[in-house]
Amino acid sequence: MPTDLSTLRLDPGSDQAGRVLRQFRIVFNAVKLHFRQVETAAGIGGAQVWALSVIQCRPGIGVSDLGRAMDVHQSTASNLVKVLLERALISAVRDRDDRRALGLHLTAAGAAVLTAVPGPFAGVLPGALAQLDPAVLMRLEGDLELLIASLQADRGAAVLPLAEL
Repeated sequence: MPTDLSTLRLDPGSDQAGRVLRQFRIVFNAVKLHFRQVETAAGIGGAQVWALSVIQCRPGIGVSDLGRAMDVHQSTASNLVKVLLERALISAVRDRDDRRALGLHLTAAGAAVLTAVPGPFAGVLPGALAQLDPAVLMRLEGDLELLIASLQADRGAAVLPLAEL
């Protein structure tokens, strides 16, 4: 990976790397546009909407299970839950047997938010990826792994929802 900017091409649009860069821009802008539309419709961020949709599908889910369902770190799930509770979009009910455990439930206000929001709740990228052929996904996974290694990117970012970036 070149670190000296003088070695970079001035016209990235005329080569393959430039074309791939434009493809990344198209993907990122599609994701950003979707989450902007969600935030405008809902008044909350895309990750919070996704959390609401998971809670709607799985009433009584705990914070840890919510994190697993969203494939995010437990602390991220806790932060999402905190905001949703503060806005009265969900309620938390203590388990009768284990008083430490909370079951999360959608409130009427939370259900109203979901009806106002354009789907998919998890974002457009997971749905698009799920539609790809498994062989294409395998190739894409390997190729992106090479790119991540080349970037020396922080792998901890894998647990941050795109809507939070």
